[in-house]
Amino acid sequence: IIYIMIRKVSVAPMMDCTDRHERYFLRLISKNTLLYTEMIVSEAIDRGDKKKLLSFNINEKPLALQVGGSSPKLLANAAKLGEEFGYDEINLNLGCPSKKVQKNKFGACLMKEPDLVAECLSEMQNSTSLPVSIKTRIGYDDIEDYENLYNFISKLKSTGVSKFIIHARKAVLGKFTPKQNLNIPPLKYEVVYNLKKDFKNDQVIINGGITSTDQIKEHLNKVDGVMIGRAVYHSPYFLAEIEKYIFNNNNVPTRQEVIECLIPYIKKEISNGTQLNQIMRHTLGLFHGQTGSSFWKRYLSENLCVRDADIKKIDHIMDKVKLAPQAHLVG
Repeated sequence: IIYIMIRKVSVAPMMDCTDRHERYFLRLISKNTLLYTEMIVSEAIDRGDKKKLLSFNINEKPLALQVGGSSPKLLANAAKLGEEFGYDEINLNLGCPSKKVQKNKFGACLMKEPDLVAECLSEMQNSTSLPVSIKTRIGYDDIEDYENLYNFISKLKSTGVSKFIIHARKAVLGKFTPKQNLNIPPLKYEVVYNLKKDFKNDQVIINGGITSTDQIKEHLNKVDGVMIGRAVYHSPYFLAEIEKYIFNNNNVPTRQEVIECLIPYIKKEISNGTQLNQIMRHTLGLFHGQTGSSFWKRYLSENLCVRDADIKKIDHIMDKVKLAPQAHLVG
C-alpha cells in the first residue's frame, strides 16, 4: 500500500497561476497546505526542457505535480520523472474543460473513456512509488447522474488509486469557456459527500466555490480534505486564516513579513534572469480587504515592469515596496 499524504487543505492547480514563484510566495504564508503545480502536459515533459518544466525550490514542499494527457506511456514517463525531481504526489487532470485541452484529448473529456483512464493510471503507478491521485468533476454535459460518477470512480479505484479530488460541478464541454465552467454549472456538494460515504476507505477531497474557514470546517465533517483555488489566488493571505483556524498554527507571518521574506528570493531570481513582474504579479492580492490595498496594487502596476537584472534598481523598488504597506496599510 502506498502511503498517501493526508492534508486537510490544499491549493488547487491553476493554469497561469500556480507556477513556481506563486508557490514559493504561498509557502511563506502557509506551512501546512499541500500545493500543486499548474497542469503540465505529458507530451511537453517528454519533448521539452525537463529541468525548466519540473524544477522547483525545496521550500515549496509538500508539493504535488499535476499532469495532463491520455497516453499511458507518456504519463508513466511523466510520473517517473516527477518522482526523480522530488515531488510528493502525482495527480492526473481529468477535469479541465477547455477546448484546447479537449482537442488534445485530456482533461474532463476523459470522463467519457474510463477504460483508457484506468490504463493510464495503472501505467503511472507502475512507474513510480509516489501516490497517484486524480482530479475530476461530478459529470459532463448531460451525464451527471450519481451512478455514472460512482462507476467512474470505482473503475479508477480498481487500479489502486485511493485519492480522489472532486470539483463539485459538472463540466460543459464545447459550449462553455473555462471561466464559465467555473461559475455557471451549479455546485452540488452533496454528490461529493455521497462519494465519501460509498468510498469510506479512500480519500475524497472536495473542490469548488469554497471561500471561508467556516465552510472548510463544515466540509471537513463530511470529507477528508478541501481544495481551494481562486479564493487563495485573489486573496493569498486567506492562507493565514487557514493556518490559524484549521491547522491551529498561531505562528503566521504578517503581510509585511511575507514581503520581507520574499526579497532574498526576488534578488536571487532576478540575478538568474527572471523578470520582477513574473514574481510580483502573484502578490497583487496580498493586502486584499485591507485599508489602502488599492495603493499596493497601484504601486506594483506602476513600478514592477522591470525588464532587466539591474539589482540597484530592484533594491530601490523593493525598499519602496517594503515601506508602502507600513505607510498605508494595516496588518
